[in-house]
Amino acid sequence: MTPMKFGMGQALTRIEDAPLLKGEGRFVADLVPSGALVGYVLRSPFAFADFVIREVSAARAMKGVKAVFTAADLEGIGNLPCLSQVPTKGGKTILNPPWEVLCSKTVRHVGDGIAFVVADTIERARDAAEAIEVDYTSRAPIIDAVDALKPGAAEVWAEVPGNLAGEVELGDEAATEKAFAKAHRTVAVTIVNNRLVTNYMETRGCLAEYDAKEKSYTLTLGSQGSHGIQNTLATKILNVPKEKIRVITPDVGGGFGTKTFMFREYPLCLVAARKLKKPVAWVQDRSDHFVNCSQGRDNVSTATAALDRRGKVLAVKVETVADMGAYLSQYATFIPYVGALMLAGVYAFPAMYVHLKYAYTNTVPVDAYRGAGRPEAAYLIERLMDRIAIETGSTPAEVRRRNFIQPDQFPWKTPVGRTYDSGEFDGHMTRAMEVAGWDTFKDRLKAAKKAGRIRGIGMATYIEACGGGAPENAWMSLEKDGTVTIKIGTQSNGQGHKTAYAQLASQHLDIPVEKINVIQGDTALIPTGTGTGGSRSLPVGGAAVDVGARALADIIRDMAASEMEVGVGDVEIRDGTVRVVGTDKAISYEKIASLPGAEDKLKSHGTWRPPEPTFPNGTHICEVEIDPETGATEIVAYTVVDDFGVTINPIMLAGQVHGGIVQGIGQALLERTVYDKESGQLITASFMDYAMPRADHIPNFHFETRNVPCVTNLLGIKGAGEAGTIGACPSVMNAMVDALWRAYGIREIDMPATPALVWQTIQEAKKAKAA
Repeated sequence: MTPMKFGMGQALTRIEDAPLLKGEGRFVADLVPSGALVGYVLRSPFAFADFVIREVSAARAMKGVKAVFTAADLEGIGNLPCLSQVPTKGGKTILNPPWEVLCSKTVRHVGDGIAFVVADTIERARDAAEAIEVDYTSRAPIIDAVDALKPGAAEVWAEVPGNLAGEVELGDEAATEKAFAKAHRTVAVTIVNNRLVTNYMETRGCLAEYDAKEKSYTLTLGSQGSHGIQNTLATKILNVPKEKIRVITPDVGGGFGTKTFMFREYPLCLVAARKLKKPVAWVQDRSDHFVNCSQGRDNVSTATAALDRRGKVLAVKVETVADMGAYLSQYATFIPYVGALMLAGVYAFPAMYVHLKYAYTNTVPVDAYRGAGRPEAAYLIERLMDRIAIETGSTPAEVRRRNFIQPDQFPWKTPVGRTYDSGEFDGHMTRAMEVAGWDTFKDRLKAAKKAGRIRGIGMATYIEACGGGAPENAWMSLEKDGTVTIKIGTQSNGQGHKTAYAQLASQHLDIPVEKINVIQGDTALIPTGTGTGGSRSLPVGGAAVDVGARALADIIRDMAASEMEVGVGDVEIRDGTVRVVGTDKAISYEKIASLPGAEDKLKSHGTWRPPEPTFPNGTHICEVEIDPETGATEIVAYTVVDDFGVTINPIMLAGQVHGGIVQGIGQALLERTVYDKESGQLITASFMDYAMPRADHIPNFHFETRNVPCVTNLLGIKGAGEAGTIGACPSVMNAMVDALWRAYGIREIDMPATPALVWQTIQEAKKAKAA
C-alpha cells in the first residue's frame, strides 16, 4: 500500500486533543439542562442484610422532592442482566439469581441500591434519602472467594449452595494427567490477582428524557457503545421496542470496560423521566463509584507444570477461583473463561487442563477491566515460567526459548483451543533483552549493592486475543464542501478514534484528517454498532472504514471520470481532487459533490467480520531497585518490544502502550482493594486509602515494534489497546521476585508489592534464615 501524506503509518497528532485541551469537550455533566431534576440512590451501609423500608412519606413530602422510588414502584421493570454464556462443566447451568434494579428484601454488598430519590437539587435528594426509614437485620458476610467455597461458609444466595455459581473446564484432563505421570519433576506457583477499582477519570453519569407524545426515551450517558446500552434497556429491562430508546454518548473520560455495562441508575432515571415528564440527571461522585461500579480481576490461581529432564514443559494444570462479587455482572462469567483460553501463552505446551470455579461473595460485582481476563492469564503463566527458572537453575530466557512456539509452526492450535496465526516470539524477546542491557545487568546489580539497595530484572513474553467477534459497519459520504463523514458504532473513550479512522480513510481519499468528520455514539444516526471493547475498534472498525473508504473512492473516481469524459482507469485521486493521469486536468471533491444526483450516489457502506481474533504479543522487561530498609520500590528501567502486526499511527500506539503499562504498574505495586472480613465494609473506599499510580512512580519507557502482520485481519493489524496492561504486571513482579530471590532467597510475593509488604517479606526471610 502506497504511503499517503495523512494515511496509514503516519505519526499524526490527535485531532481530538485541541478541543479537549481548550475546555471545549462535552461530557454528560456538561449537557444537563437548566431545570433538570436530579437523582440520588440510597445505598445499603451493610454488606449483607435483610431490610424493610418502614417509612418514605416524610421523604416524599420534603421540599423540592419530586419522587421516591422503591422496588415496589418498579413493576414491569426487568432485572440487570448477565449476558455472557460459557461452556460449563457437565453442561450445568450457571446459577444466576436476580439482580434487581432496586433491592426488595435483601442487600448483598455495601452500596447495593434500595431507593431512588428525585429532587430539584442534589442536596435535597440526599436529605430526603436520609429521611427514609429502613430497618436492617444484618447477616454475617463472606468477602473472600476461596473462603466462600469452604464448607460452612455464609451463603450469599440461598439458591446457590456453597456459593459456587458454576464451573468451567478447558483442555484435556486425561492427557495432562498422563504427562504428569511421566514427568521428571513438577513446579507450582499460587498467585493472587488482586481486585482493582476501575478508576477512570470521568465517573459515570446519565441524563434521561421522555417524549410523552412519541412515547420514546432519550438517554445521554458516558458509555463504550450506545447500541449495546439501547439493546439491553429495550429487550431486558424496559421491554419496549428498540427504536423507542435513543442513546447518545458524548465525550467520554475513560471506560476500561466498566462503561460497557448496564447499571441500575440508567433505567431508574428513564422511569423517573417518564413518570415525572421532566429530564432527570444522575452524576456519580467518586465515593459512590468505589462501592457501586463493577470492579476488576480478583482471581486466586495455582498453576503446576510437569517438566522433563531438560526442563521442557510437558503439561500444565491450572486451578482458578474467580470472585464474581454479589451478582453476575454483564460479562462476569466470560472474563475468567476468555482468560483461560490464553493460558498456554506463547508456549508449545503439549497438554493443559484448566478448572475454573465462579464464587459469590458479599462484594461489589466483578467484570471486565482493561484486558479482561488476558492480564490474569499472562500474569499466571509468566510467573510460572520464572518459577521454573528459579527451581531448575535456568535463566528466564532459557526457559522461554525451550518452550516457545516456533515461527514455522503457525498456525498453532493451543491445548485450550485458541489458534494463533503468526508470531516470532524469540525475535522480540531477544531484541528486548538487547535494548534493556540484560547481559550487563550484573554491573548495575553490583552498583546497587554498593548503594545499599537490592536490584532485580524481570521479563514477560505475553500474547493476548482481541479484535474478534461480531462485525462492524461504517457508513461514509462525501459532503458538498468536500469533507467526508464517517458514521460508525464503535465508541471512543479517549483512544483517538477520530484520528485513526480519518487516517485510514485518508489512505484512499487523500485529504487531510481535519476534513474527515467521524460520528459515533448516537443510535438515531448510526444504524448498528458493537461498541468498543477487547481492543477491536481498529482491527474490526478500522477494517470496516477501510472497506468503506475504498468503495467511496471508487464512486468518486467513476463520477469524476464520467464528468471529465475519460476512462476510469485514466484518473487518480490526489490531494482531494481527481486528476487525469499525466495531465493538469482535474476536478475537485467539491465540484464532484455538486454534480446532479451526487448526494445519493456519494455514499458507501463498509463492513468487516473478523474470521478469528488477532493475537498481539511482545516482551516487556522491567528493572527495579528496592530499599530494603523501607521496602520502597523504584522502577529504574522499562523496555517493550511489541508485535502489533501493522502500525496505523506510531504516536497514538505508543500512548496506548504507555497508558496500559501505567495501569499494570498500579496493580503490581500500588492498588489494593481491601474489604473488612467481619463487616464487609470496603476499607479502601477513596483515594485517601486506595493508591493510584502517579507521575513519580513511572519511569521513561523504551517502546518499539517488531511487527509480523496478522494473517486473518484485513489490514494485518493486531489490537493494541490493552497489551500494555497485559505485559506489565508479570514483568514488574518477576523483577521484584528476582531482586528478592537474589538477596534473600524469597521465591514469592503477591501484588500489590507495597513498601509495607516488601519490608515485611524481607523481615520474615531474615528471621527464617537466622532460625
